[in-house]
Amino acid sequence: MRPFHILAAATLTAAPALAQDAAGDAMASGGNALVGLIVTLIIGAIVGWLASVIMKGGGSGLVMDIILGIGGALVAGWLFPLIGVSFGAGLIPSIIAAVIGAIILILVVRLLRGAAR
Repeated sequence: MRPFHILAAATLTAAPALAQDAAGDAMASGGNALVGLIVTLIIGAIVGWLASVIMKGGGSGLVMDIILGIGGALVAGWLFPLIGVSFGAGLIPSIIAAVIGAIILILVVRLLRGAAR
């Protein structure tokens, strides 16, 4: 919080248009990063929960669901372009791809656990 107050005080001595731009940029960069992280965690939890429900009938716990969801999105973002699959642009197609990626991740983990036994 303190760096923002120093930045705001410094920009108030500048021209009004510059003050608004600099203060807006400071709020946008810090605020957007936090909002982006929160949205990523929430969507990751939802995607992981959906994949867990599809694969075994129940969620895997909040932390594991978040890990599965984010991991599924990473798997989908890496694997699907390699094989030429596209779900389109937008939030819903991205969530569908992430759920499929999370399901693939669950299958891989189950195969590795089965091979270890």
